[in-house]
Amino acid sequence: MARVKRAVNAQKKRRVVLERASGYRGQRSRLYRKAKEQVTHSLVYSFDHRKDRKGDFRRLWIQRINAAARANGMTYNRFIQGLKIAEVEVDRRMLAELAVNDPATFTALVEIARANVPAVKGDETATAGAAPRGQKAATAAAQAGDSASVEASREAENVAANA
Repeated sequence: MARVKRAVNAQKKRRVVLERASGYRGQRSRLYRKAKEQVTHSLVYSFDHRKDRKGDFRRLWIQRINAAARANGMTYNRFIQGLKIAEVEVDRRMLAELAVNDPATFTALVEIARANVPAVKGDETATAGAAPRGQKAATAAAQAGDSASVEASREAENVAANA
């Protein structure tokens, strides 16, 4: 029976592991045994943290939205509540994007939320004439006769629909 030469396969296997370990510090990028162990752990870590990344980004978006909402005189909680009542369906990722890159549109969304948030005792930022649940902000503003609010509401609803 002929002899099987396997050196090529072994070298390829080691080369692949060392290529994956390039960029690691010290022996972990140079010695095969250490590199193999580190690559295995790295794959486990990347699998575990892939799920965490989604929550990390959501927390970042919420912080950005909160900062922008507070700059417009409203808390994050009341802002989201107002958007839900006004049936403005913009996800947190887009809200954070608007807060950073398009403050004027975000301010229009804050005004929509403010118009729809029910008044709270001691809260001067909320308006008493909030839109009834399920009623669009533009409709509520039109019934109240506030033309500036109507324009801001329609603009923000158009932005929300196009986003």
